Amino acid sequence: MVDTILPGIAVHRVETARLTAQVLERPAAEPGPPDATVLFVHGNVSSSLFWQPTMLTLPPGVRALAVDLRGFGGSDVLPVDAARGLGDFAEDVASVADALGLDRPHVVGWSMGGGVVMQALVEQRMPAASVTLVNPVSPYGFGATDASGKLLTPDAAGSGGGGANPDFIARLRDGDRTADAPSSPRSVYLGTYVTPGFSSEHDDIWVEAMLTTALGEANYPGDSTTSENWPGFAPGHSGVLNTMAPTQFDVSGIVDLDVKPPILWIRGANDVIVSDTSLFDLNHLGALGVIPGWPGEDVAPAQPMVAQTRAVLEAYAERGGAYREAVFEASGHSPLLEEPERFVAELVAQVIGEAPTAA
Repeated sequence: MVDTILPGIAVHRVETARLTAQVLERPAAEPGPPDATVLFVHGNVSSSLFWQPTMLTLPPGVRALAVDLRGFGGSDVLPVDAARGLGDFAEDVASVADALGLDRPHVVGWSMGGGVVMQALVEQRMPAASVTLVNPVSPYGFGATDASGKLLTPDAAGSGGGGANPDFIARLRDGDRTADAPSSPRSVYLGTYVTPGFSSEHDDIWVEAMLTTALGEANYPGDSTTSENWPGFAPGHSGVLNTMAPTQFDVSGIVDLDVKPPILWIRGANDVIVSDTSLFDLNHLGALGVIPGWPGEDVAPAQPMVAQTRAVLEAYAERGGAYREAVFEASGHSPLLEEPERFVAELVAQVIGEAPTAA
């Protein structure tokens, strides 16, 4: 068995009215109140385990907490209502923050976790001192929208639960820890979570985190419906991938918040998951010839995910907020793992106000 908890990290079970969540903590080492409290939210097919190196590297005066979302890590496996977008997850995280007595923590969301954080902001569930979005899902969801966030088809064909790779799901279910197939969790991690060629001493832990994903129509990936539009399916009503379908998820309303916490947007330049040319966007895969029958650029263009995020954040700034974009040129979807020193430096600059020292 792999020891998944690094030295210096404590594991807690936090009971709320919504769920019992597993929370990792690196306590502040200095006596008295912490200089700052940071709450980390992980992405899809992962868990809080991914945050451990970052938590351990933060200054000793910072209290670091990372929560497992429902159906991931050690938190309760509960159904996910996709009609709420990422609302189930957002409300869960807010309930954990409340149970822990957190007062305006600095919140960090990675990938889907970035969407969870944005939805929590829009729903005004959890006041935040600052927000850091790490390769976040677009404010308009995942797939099937144009540059302005408008649906390409009324049913958002090609997005949602039907887009998951069945062999990947089967290998998650079987607990495959090998890299024997392109669709094994380890291969997916090495090929898409990070820039190909990158590896770390903790890769076994990251695979274990992926394998905690609860599977099924109520969890990952979710259900789907048939569609008359290419590629023949549309989002369903439950499960993880449908929470980010653009028919269910739109948090572009962050621009209208009365209270706008400062936002740091960290993104890896080599990301192939959240990208204007995402390898998980079926329209882009159709253009590449991977999926047959693609109806063409005029009908099914790739979603410009990065451009959409930038447009929304620029509007956020124009309406009184503040944001900063930090591009990690040597990173893919996981700058927290791939360029850890710079990642922590940028985060410390956001949380404590010290200038980044790592290039």
